[in-house]
Amino acid sequence: MLGEFEYLILTAASRLGGGAYGASIRLEIAEATGRSCSIGALYTTLGRLEEKDFVKTWMGEPTPERGGRPKRMVRITSSGVLAATAFYEAVTRVTRGAEWELLPESERSTA
Repeated sequence: MLGEFEYLILTAASRLGGGAYGASIRLEIAEATGRSCSIGALYTTLGRLEEKDFVKTWMGEPTPERGGRPKRMVRITSSGVLAATAFYEAVTRVTRGAEWELLPESERSTA
């Protein structure tokens, strides 16, 4: 099963379609979660997803806005779609019927 961060990357890449590359995926995740991720964590995880055949990456054309450097483009594969769908469905199933109750301030852990 996918990890949470892997799922976020796959979902962001899917949403971005042909515009999916490292910086755009990071921005998509930050906007959705309110948390930033390091570029190193992103590319390490992309490498792992590529080893699992969940994404394909390639170097795009150099762009003037990047000082002539190319972007590492990302495309989710059919296997990636199936893995992300299975993760989403598992989270949905386990969440059904869950009751979320915030403990009173005096009972919350400070850890």
